[in-house]
Amino acid sequence: MKGLTRLDRYLIKQFLGTFIFSILLIISVSVVFDINEKIDDFMKPEVSLHSIIFDYYLNFIPYYANLFSPLFVFISVIFFTSRLADKSEIIAMLSTGMSFKRLMVPYMISAAVIALLTFLLNSFVIPPGNATRIEFQNRYIKNKRVEYAESVQLEVKKGIFAFFGSYSDAMRTGYQFSLEEFKNKQLVSRLTAERIEYDSLYNWRVYNYRIRHFGRYKETVESGSSLDTIIEVRPTDFLVAEDDVQTMTTPGLQSHISRQKERGVGNVKLFEIELHKRYAAIFSAFILTIIGASLSSRKVKGGMGINIAIGLGLSFAYILFLTIAGTFAVSGALSPFMAAWVPNFVFIIIAIYLYKKAPR
Repeated sequence: MKGLTRLDRYLIKQFLGTFIFSILLIISVSVVFDINEKIDDFMKPEVSLHSIIFDYYLNFIPYYANLFSPLFVFISVIFFTSRLADKSEIIAMLSTGMSFKRLMVPYMISAAVIALLTFLLNSFVIPPGNATRIEFQNRYIKNKRVEYAESVQLEVKKGIFAFFGSYSDAMRTGYQFSLEEFKNKQLVSRLTAERIEYDSLYNWRVYNYRIRHFGRYKETVESGSSLDTIIEVRPTDFLVAEDDVQTMTTPGLQSHISRQKERGVGNVKLFEIELHKRYAAIFSAFILTIIGASLSSRKVKGGMGINIAIGLGLSFAYILFLTIAGTFAVSGALSPFMAAWVPNFVFIIIAIYLYKKAPR
């Protein structure tokens, strides 16, 4: 890397090497535990070894490695910096006249590389793999698909509103359906049907329907036993499972959120939380790097064990903050933006404090 000293390259190598090693170690343990938990499902005759390896674990490993990459960054920084401090290498660097601020340069470069790679993987590469992994889980382990909904109301397009009393995806059938069209805030037509069946891509068939047209001076009514019609709604627009957010690229998430909000659909909080988390993860890598380096750069009595223990405690606290904030956001007590960013806001205060206390 042009412009970097030999010391910079050494620290970057230590950082990224420890980061990769920690991912491999923790994910290996996770895979072993996951196999042990799902061994009965994997032994079913309809589950092939090829599907387990290529459909499930080939997508399981990158997803969880990327999901917890900020924490892997944190643990890696604390581990290798504590090791350097324990060997008095940090003291030797600072004794040459190097400031702690200059020492942080290779740390920030490494964090930037990891943050950018994490965001690109999370935004464009991993979501298609998640779709395959989740489909495997739904088919062979536990089906978490949402296949039924009640009292669904949404705006099909401007001025046109659809209502389903209930809808079953297994039967591709809805009941107590209505479709209302408004112009200048005036109701101009209303279709009601006892039953509606989904065919494909906006193609629906209504049964025992009645259409009322409201004119300025008179009202006309038409009815029939069945009618094929185009309604710009798909079951996937309102049958949303928690895992669905993991299968969308970042541009896909943005367009889905925008479209659902325009339609007045209320199940977008999970998607908004996921979108904000992807951006918050970029900054969390830098914040946790500063905390880790500041905390572990000082040589302490008792060796590096104390720093690692503190680091693990802060890691669990970060996960706890993220989980609690997400729960509050889903319930409506907290905005999706705040749910994703509250851990960063709290930890940036800790980062500033520890940075000022770091050895100079």
